[in-house]
Amino acid sequence: MACVPEKLKNKKIGVLYGGTSSEREISLKSGKAVINALRKLKLDVCGIDADGNVAEKIKKEKIDIAYIALHGSMGEDGTVQGMLEVMGIPYTGSGVFASSASMDKNISKLLFKCAGVLTPDWFALKKFAPVPEIKKYPVVVKPASQGSAMGISIVKKASEFAAAAKEAFKYGEEIIVERFVKGKEITTGVLDGQALPVIEIVPKGKFYDFKSKYAKGGSKHIIPARISENAHNQAQYYAEKVYKTFKCRAVCRVDMIVDQSEKVWVLENNTVPGMTETSLLPDGAKAAGINFEELVLKIIECSL
Repeated sequence: MACVPEKLKNKKIGVLYGGTSSEREISLKSGKAVINALRKLKLDVCGIDADGNVAEKIKKEKIDIAYIALHGSMGEDGTVQGMLEVMGIPYTGSGVFASSASMDKNISKLLFKCAGVLTPDWFALKKFAPVPEIKKYPVVVKPASQGSAMGISIVKKASEFAAAAKEAFKYGEEIIVERFVKGKEITTGVLDGQALPVIEIVPKGKFYDFKSKYAKGGSKHIIPARISENAHNQAQYYAEKVYKTFKCRAVCRVDMIVDQSEKVWVLENNTVPGMTETSLLPDGAKAAGINFEELVLKIIECSL
């Protein structure tokens, strides 16, 4: 059993979960897992479904600390973080800037480039704007501000582009069109600035889509990833670099691809990684000798 610091024993922790985004169901699972972990640690905890009345619910519960288990818009984009700042309630994870910048894939990729982190070429496209000429397929089309692989498509030829763009635009006013990089999908969690073991993701489907992420048996997590030592070290270096560049706090998870020449490409940064039974961050922590309860506790301690 993880050792609970004295300063947390008399605090009430409110786990914010659910919410109103398209990732609500996943957030509910993450939140429930965190609540169960905190109960095992014998801490005072309550769950708060973060709907439009979340501020009133927080006041009513009189919480001392907010544990953010919200995925998607309103919870992962800096919105709820800003509200908690105004309310004067300490919370887990990254602040407003890191959350907002990470959620916006176009801004994220600009920051990757500025930091010297390799990322596939891309362009952002607003709704109803003219589409620049795409000289080489395949490309990846995805919403600019959406997680959990919602609205993402791999487009292999020009005739498929319009349908893919239409699907991505269901989730916002801007989309990203990114060069497709063929290779092994990997991810690395970062806990308090230190990279966790690199995980290779092997989806059952064509790529790591929503079903592969969250359905039982939808993908295999291989630890350590079947990549070269150089690629492994590069992935961990990039993950820690992203954590520092975005000014993350406590935790993040960086998704990457290793191409056939063992070059590592960074795709995106997640400031509120999933905490479900099929999630990657808990698997990476487990490989580093940190069980689920210890992981939850460490996220709280590092955040405070």
